[in-house]
Amino acid sequence: MKYAVITFGCRVNQADSLAIEGAFRERGAVSTSPDDADVVVVNTCSVTATADQGARQTIRRVARTNPDVKIIVTGCYATRRPDELVALPNVVRLVMNRDKDDLGDLLGDRNGIGDGPCGHALKPGVAGRTAFTLRVQTGCEEHCSYCIIPQTRGAGRSRPLSTIVQQIELAIASGYREVAITGVHLGSYGRDLDDGSSLTTLVRRLAEWDADVLFRISSLEPMDCGPEIVELVANSRRLAPHFHLPLQHGADEILRRMRRPFTASSYKRLIEGIYAAMPYASMGSDIIVGFPGETPEHFAQTESVLRDLPLTHLHVFPYSDRPGTDASSMPGKVDGVTIRERGRRVREIGQSMTERFRRSQTGSVRRALTVDDGRSAVTDNYLKVRLDLPQTRNQWIDVRID
Repeated sequence: MKYAVITFGCRVNQADSLAIEGAFRERGAVSTSPDDADVVVVNTCSVTATADQGARQTIRRVARTNPDVKIIVTGCYATRRPDELVALPNVVRLVMNRDKDDLGDLLGDRNGIGDGPCGHALKPGVAGRTAFTLRVQTGCEEHCSYCIIPQTRGAGRSRPLSTIVQQIELAIASGYREVAITGVHLGSYGRDLDDGSSLTTLVRRLAEWDADVLFRISSLEPMDCGPEIVELVANSRRLAPHFHLPLQHGADEILRRMRRPFTASSYKRLIEGIYAAMPYASMGSDIIVGFPGETPEHFAQTESVLRDLPLTHLHVFPYSDRPGTDASSMPGKVDGVTIRERGRRVREIGQSMTERFRRSQTGSVRRALTVDDGRSAVTDNYLKVRLDLPQTRNQWIDVRID
């Protein structure tokens, strides 16, 4: 059987898709393009209306170019609105997020290739990724007023530390040299296990890992990135000096309306503390523009806060209503023209942050993993650099930043 997996959205979805790839390969299936596949899995996102639309368009395109294909749809959109997807052409099954880990069982018994969730059938380069992305937790109970994900992912559920260690060992045995640790609400790791586990205990275990592997911690909520986490990253060669800490807005009034449990000033102290400990660290953030009730003064506060922060890159999201969230019924909607203009201005700030960070790294020597065709590499602090001389893919090298 020939298969293809198409992924939308976050790193958690990327990790889920990698596990799905492993399940297919363990059963002898062969990866190919969607146009030539017998089965295509579309792993959807539903964080915005644009993500929903992209999934529908992709399903229709695959069915049009490959009329005999069987399409399995999973992910957050499939969980939130299965009625909108089940009638699309060639869709033979919807798999809710709660059942996603068992999607491989739809394919029948394994044929003996591989072992476990990541499986030796998965090698670096599968799905175009040199690093292995591992989901250690799913679900969220924070209920930010704009976010539909708690409804599509459910309550927080963590994998036991022993299971995570086993999966990492399998990934390393399969040839992976970098592992990205991800979760829907990663900071809540261990709270549901009742065994004393926490994000700190997990990160400490990774910091002490014996093998020559780099762990990259995925997005963390600011209130979950405490001094112990920062200290562990600063002092361990196993942990990438790379943080993604979503702010979402620079005005405290809007943060309260979003139900974000911190203030702009506490966020600023966090970022400045990381910078003081690791001025070479990559630090990204998410910003939502046009949230209901956002006035010009609120937006000006966001611009001011961002200009004062030593962040290195931004992801900018124009606000859009998600039916079922509290924000969708809030008054004070911002018009589309204004949202687009504010998004443009924040993206410009983000571009200047990236340029400033890249310039600051000129002349430094960083450890990097070769990717793509070996003509580029990604440094531990998340800079993608072009190499003067081609190298073998998936190798550690030291690079001097010109």
